[in-house]
Amino acid sequence: MKVMISAFVAALLIATAAPVILGQFGWSSAEQGSSATSVRLD
Repeated sequence: MKVMISAFVAALLIATAAPVILGQFGWSSAEQGSSATSVRLD
């Protein structure tokens, strides 16, 4: 039971920290959306 709870807490921490960590590398969804709209190939 403790293993399941600790795994759940670890998953929550990863899910909450992932956008911040990916944003540091420039992989945030907001930057992708802005770049997709600014670079238009029509």
